[in-house]
Amino acid sequence: MPTPTKGPRLGAGPAHERLMLANLATSLFQHGRIKTTEAKAKRLRPYAEKLITLGKRGDLHARRLVLTKITDKAVVHELFTEIGPRYENRPGGYTRITKIGPRKGDNAPMAVIELVEAGPATPPAATRRAAEEEGEQTTAATSETAEQEVPAQEQAQGAEEATAAADDTAEAPAEAQESTDAKDEDSGEKK
Repeated sequence: MPTPTKGPRLGAGPAHERLMLANLATSLFQHGRIKTTEAKAKRLRPYAEKLITLGKRGDLHARRLVLTKITDKAVVHELFTEIGPRYENRPGGYTRITKIGPRKGDNAPMAVIELVEAGPATPPAATRRAAEEEGEQTTAATSETAEQEVPAQEQAQGAEEATAAADDTAEAPAEAQESTDAKDEDSGEKK
């Protein structure tokens, strides 16, 4: 039998605490963030993270284990199809607790617990090396491609310059012919 948690049961008995955590987890998975007291948020965090880990597994047994705690099938479906795969590469730490100050009525310390955005997780050391090597290979391939593009651009510029030079050359003899014709006419008039 597991050792029960120490301290008060969030103001009620163990059955009420279990149902309250299940309802808080359901709301967290539905809305992505909830505002509650710090004590409830701290008790909810490991509970919700274990459910998300089961959602990452994605097998039938994990789904049945989650259904014993969360009875809303739509939320369980969302946990297994959207939330679990979103954290597939993250080894833990799916939730964040942010303290927001006391509640107005009874001055209870309040907090927001939310699902963190699933960005790229920091890979372990062995995979980090492989990722760095892959990055170097990608960089090398990119530089080779860039080197291939540079001669192609130079060739294109060379072709444009050659075309422009040919046009200039074609125009130059015509202009020279016209200028010699004009000189002949001028000299012919004088003669």
